[in-house]
Amino acid sequence: MSTLKFLLILLFTAGCLEGVAQNDMMRRIPGAGGMRGGRGASRDSLQHRNSAEDSITINFRFIDSSRLQKFDSSIFDFTQRYPLPWHHVNLGNQGTASRSLMFSPIGLSGWDHGFHSFDIYNFTMAETRFYNTTRPYSEIGYLLGGQSEQMINLTHTQNLMPNWNMSVQYRLINSPGYFQNQNSNHNNYRLSSWYQSKNKRYQNFFVLLGNKLQVSENGGIKLDGNYLDSIPFAQRATIPTQLGTNQAGSRNFFNSNITTGTKYTNATYLLRQQYDLGQKDSIVTDSTVIPLFYPRVRLEHTISYNTYNYRFQDLSQTPDTTYYTGKYNLDISQNKISFRDTWKELLNDFSIYQFPDAKNPQQFFKVGLQLQNLSGEFDTGLVSKRYYNLAVHGEYRNKTRNQKWDMEAFGKFIVNGFNAGDYDAYFSLKRLISRRIGFFQVGFQNVNRTPSFVFNPISSFNFTDIGGGFNKENYIHIFGSIERPEKKMVLAGSYFLYTNFSYFKNFYEPDQASAVFNVLKLTFQREFRLSRRFNWRTWTVLQQRAGDAPVNLPLVFTRNQIGYDGNLGFKNLVMSTGFELRYFTPYKGQGYSPLTGQFYYQDEHTIQMKLPELTAYMNFRIRTFNAYLRVENLNSFEFSRGSFTGNNILTEGYPSPGMNIRLGIFWSFIN
Repeated sequence: MSTLKFLLILLFTAGCLEGVAQNDMMRRIPGAGGMRGGRGASRDSLQHRNSAEDSITINFRFIDSSRLQKFDSSIFDFTQRYPLPWHHVNLGNQGTASRSLMFSPIGLSGWDHGFHSFDIYNFTMAETRFYNTTRPYSEIGYLLGGQSEQMINLTHTQNLMPNWNMSVQYRLINSPGYFQNQNSNHNNYRLSSWYQSKNKRYQNFFVLLGNKLQVSENGGIKLDGNYLDSIPFAQRATIPTQLGTNQAGSRNFFNSNITTGTKYTNATYLLRQQYDLGQKDSIVTDSTVIPLFYPRVRLEHTISYNTYNYRFQDLSQTPDTTYYTGKYNLDISQNKISFRDTWKELLNDFSIYQFPDAKNPQQFFKVGLQLQNLSGEFDTGLVSKRYYNLAVHGEYRNKTRNQKWDMEAFGKFIVNGFNAGDYDAYFSLKRLISRRIGFFQVGFQNVNRTPSFVFNPISSFNFTDIGGGFNKENYIHIFGSIERPEKKMVLAGSYFLYTNFSYFKNFYEPDQASAVFNVLKLTFQREFRLSRRFNWRTWTVLQQRAGDAPVNLPLVFTRNQIGYDGNLGFKNLVMSTGFELRYFTPYKGQGYSPLTGQFYYQDEHTIQMKLPELTAYMNFRIRTFNAYLRVENLNSFEFSRGSFTGNNILTEGYPSPGMNIRLGIFWSFIN
């Protein structure tokens, strides 16, 4: 609760500063006695409110991109508000480990901790938004699902000064789940600041973010009985599981106790400073002078301190030692089981930009030098290691002023240190053919990387001596796409050529496939108009592996929506309602190892849907109020029993829930 209190104090402080910031902005606008219409600050508070006062100009950018973007106002895609992407499957409850149905290898060279099963629940630096807004903006989001599932999302941003913005975000996910010992409790927070000097020469970006992810691990339901088809176990919370106590999870929203399970925490503190050299200019009007600056050379320094803590523990009074002995070949001689990897990372990066076209900041060359210092503790502090990496990197970007060409090239090479010899290279070229035909893109990527540290025998989660001699992984990725905005269509293709693929071949043993294999992936996204107000949207992926490799993929998986999009004759209403279907072809899907937190390769059990997942949805927006109502897993209804007990199993041992009703509301406020 300390994190929640801290963020509430921040929100309160932001609200107190709001009036000061608004008054400061009014003083800076010549001839303005108020924010809108020239009204004075002392106007009668009981007078009729002008609807124009609810307007706002707000945009945002990301830390590695200077392009300003607007909010996406579409409402048909619930996954924009929900952490789980449509192409992911989890272990049957929000907050549990998840994996993508698409082949998507780790695309970064250098050091990597190796724990990625909960990545979708993290606030990350890459998706941190830096806002610029004319008025303070807030959003409150609340989602309520079956079995007391809840998600709270709070966002606030405002310009403290015209050239200084601050934003704060907090999210809480709490879900007990339908089966025993699968409750989750995640807390995420983020504070960001974007400052630019009045003369446009200096910029400062600051980010503080943290993630605390906690989830109970039940090891899947027990397979020694036909529990899913047994009438006495129609109440799914009574089905016994491999791990944890034999009792239903707590429905207390504030209960975050994890007796048997995973606790992952990470934090990032980042400061980026930029100073530009170039040409000054200005725009002179009748009442004011607007300063301009065209950069030619930019000096940039980024310092980032990151911490990572990955822990599995079983603190139950009588842990099932036979499970750990049979699955992990561990000799458990004590009642309490705990494994932990802890990392501290300090990054220093110095870069120089050069802008060939002074009036196009979207075109630049960039070269830089990066020093990474790492400190790791394993086996709960019994072993510690220190490493470093020295890397050089370069980049070229060009978004032409006529908006027709978009080019990006990036390269990084680690010249010395723990991961010496790792590199990644990326190139992408995008061209607007015409407004009718749309965009065409081609690209290439090559990554050479050391296998993640979890494969190293030093890691607390590697219970063998295997992995220390693994070769570097290498893959080539060739991709292309055609995007036709007028037709709302995207057709994309990817080809992967992979060597030395590292993986887990069972619950705990790492392995590496030296044979070369390739994967071909085609994706198709399109919206078809069935009538004036009814549409069919489809997302379809076709992928095929060639060669002997420990990679199994569904040949086809698809998501489809068929429904009504309109306003029913009401001016301020935007509605999208209908049915959504998701399906994938049978394949030998990955298993999950709760102790290591890894999905592993298996070639024995075929994952097959009983029926495609079917959801009824109704989404609508009224001005700044958005609501999402979903009735999920309608396919689980069994007429013979008259109940929703026909569970699909998307990961061996982990059934998906029966019918689940979710209601999410997201309300925006302009202060």
